[in-house]
Amino acid sequence: MTEEPDFEVVGELVRPYVITSGRTLPSDREFSVTTLVTASEKAQQSRVLDPESRSILELCSGGFLSIAEIAGHTGLPLGVVRVVLSDLAESKLIYTRAPVPVAERADRQLLEDVLHGLRSHFA
Repeated sequence: MTEEPDFEVVGELVRPYVITSGRTLPSDREFSVTTLVTASEKAQQSRVLDPESRSILELCSGGFLSIAEIAGHTGLPLGVVRVVLSDLAESKLIYTRAPVPVAERADRQLLEDVLHGLRSHFA
């Protein structure tokens, strides 16, 4: 008697290849893990999408999420998420933008001088 394959394990090994059809991200569209993504207005009208694309669009419909967050919520590898996002961007179903840079720390002495000035002005 032959043993049946464990489809759950097989699915985990095959799934990324199937989702991307073996493609990798084109060189002209680079997504860093901190690139922010949101769904476009056109995304709500789109009906014929694979489950992964629909899932990503639903996640991004509430505002901007980073690619790392999308991968975390969907459970898909970053490479797969990047390929799916590339397809969605080509179809104009998402908007992307660079992340907002981290604010530089203000100089402590400058902040103390401003505080001193405010106190003396309003005292």
